[in-house]
Amino acid sequence: MVLPITDPRNAETMNRAEAVRGRSLWVDARRRLLRNRAAMVSMVTLSLIVLVSVFLPMVWPYSYRDIDYSLVYCAPDWWPDDGVLCRAGPLHLFGMDSVGRDLFVRTLYGARISLAVGLVATLVSLFIGVIYGATAGFLGGRLDEVMMRFVDVLYALPFLFFVIILMVVFDRNFILLFVAIGAVEWLTMARIVRGQTLSLKEKEFIEAARAAGVRPFFIIARHIIPNVVGPVIVYVTLTIPSVILSESFLSFLGLGIREPLTSWGVLISEGASQMETAPWTLLFPAALMATTLFCFNFIGDGLRDALDPKDR
Repeated sequence: MVLPITDPRNAETMNRAEAVRGRSLWVDARRRLLRNRAAMVSMVTLSLIVLVSVFLPMVWPYSYRDIDYSLVYCAPDWWPDDGVLCRAGPLHLFGMDSVGRDLFVRTLYGARISLAVGLVATLVSLFIGVIYGATAGFLGGRLDEVMMRFVDVLYALPFLFFVIILMVVFDRNFILLFVAIGAVEWLTMARIVRGQTLSLKEKEFIEAARAAGVRPFFIIARHIIPNVVGPVIVYVTLTIPSVILSESFLSFLGLGIREPLTSWGVLISEGASQMETAPWTLLFPAALMATTLFCFNFIGDGLRDALDPKDR
């Protein structure tokens, strides 16, 4: 017998069905993430940093390359009067640098470069690490041993110096910086994905795909990789700060971004040399970089708690 829509038993059954449909793992993960205040505040803060760094320099009256030698190392107007030589003016919010360039707009341009390096290099490491780790874990056997021993050998090499050599040989190519750092960061990603793949390949749905005659390539692409998305997303949020720090270190050594372009590492390097006489040249880039790194780490912690099925 078909129950009419107005029947209360039918309405109760429909409500139960809707409740069951709405309690997927991704919905629960999203709800837990939205309840994490630190992660949500970090997302909002990071979004504001990205929006301001992308759009505000387009309308700002000064460019990152404009030079005014009469305002060299001039402090912001609101800076405490503790022996500063000159004031930069009301529109120079962060003061001026060593050649009279507006530090505010240069800090925003530095955010563009550093975030771009972090994002692109992380995508490179994500692409290499996920494919390599999933392939090694799924195929197993001697091939897995050879592939992972290769990773162990690469781990033993001083890859930071390897990146420095690449930057010197190829004359600090801007695009090469993305690829070089990304090629260094994929090793840990490969290990994480391999570990997840080893636990997944013995599951029933993988055995069913094998029994159905699905080729290994399609099993990896359609079944293995989609099921390791959770740990990969968490690690990506932790890789981006690591990449930003690597780029900043290279730029601090003078092997990163070329002038007149800048990054947070370049600005911090310049500010560190004048920390006593012009502390604002170090304070603002370092504070913005530290805030961004904290945001990524809080987001990563929030995603880890939200996507961990054993946490609840």
